[in-house]
Amino acid sequence: MREPRFWKQRSGTFSLSAMLLAPVAYVWGAVGRTKRYYATPEVAAVPIICIGNLTAGGTGKTPLALTLAERLIAAGEAVHFLTRGYGGSEHGPLQVDLTRDTAKNVGDEPLLLARLAPTWVAVDRAEGAAAAARAGARVIIMDDGFQNPSLHKNFALLVVDAGAGLGNGRLIPAGPMRERLDDALKRTSAVMIVGRGHAADAVAARARNQALPVFRAILRAKNAPDLDNKTVFAFSGIGRPAKFIATLQELHAVVAGVEEFADHHMFSESDAQKILQKARDLNAMIVTTEKDHVRLQAVPAGSARARLRDSALTVPVRALIDDQAGLEALISDAILHARKPKRR
Repeated sequence: MREPRFWKQRSGTFSLSAMLLAPVAYVWGAVGRTKRYYATPEVAAVPIICIGNLTAGGTGKTPLALTLAERLIAAGEAVHFLTRGYGGSEHGPLQVDLTRDTAKNVGDEPLLLARLAPTWVAVDRAEGAAAAARAGARVIIMDDGFQNPSLHKNFALLVVDAGAGLGNGRLIPAGPMRERLDDALKRTSAVMIVGRGHAADAVAARARNQALPVFRAILRAKNAPDLDNKTVFAFSGIGRPAKFIATLQELHAVVAGVEEFADHHMFSESDAQKILQKARDLNAMIVTTEKDHVRLQAVPAGSARARLRDSALTVPVRALIDDQAGLEALISDAILHARKPKRR
């Protein structure tokens, strides 16, 4: 789904669409608050680190989850990922198998996460956490799930895009927000502002007023192909395509053309043919994101999608955090606290 344009308007700006959808947004917010109020979160057998967001659309959660997992794994932790598997048909709990599973059954992000660590798809997050713990997880990182009240989070990192902020500040469907900021901050351990821009400055200020730590990060290419002064044609189906273009520009690529799709878009034969043709016309290399590339893994041999998959270069990104040591210290404290024997 593409974000409606009026979602991106500044807070306080008049929008007829937002005004007409306000009653539905009120019901959305009330239902969510009621569910969270009456829920009794289950405490997992292992610490739960949740990387969540406040708005619909991409904020950089997955690159951040991968970065933190890499650091924890390097420190000797047995990390497993837990996710809903948005866009997939599986309800789980299911451990992702890269030799069998595709984006159609588990979603694209779980395939990306599973390249680094064991990854579980589960609509019921508590059941997913229990399955991961039985399989040997010592720490679970939830990619999304901040609004899901079924599982207790030992550390909840709320991620906000620096360029988009909270959009028009309204709840879905009148705006991009999944819940009210003040409600979210009550369940937050720290706030992470990702990217460049000032749209999230007010969120950072509100968090600091509530004595919450605020960190900043940018997305940087990692182990990327050499694109210096190379002419490229970029395609992507992610929440914030502009972030991908910015990454290419940081690699000094010459971006001759761009094809953008909705987040989690499943590429068709006609999509692939169009991208291949445009790249040929521009005499450009084809580049895409890791998340987009995994959606092309299980396609028929000889198809246009297979040709696109084989010709496209991927640009992996990770989060470069301004105070990595400070964030890691907070997470380590949360893990240690969760592992302390509870007095009866």
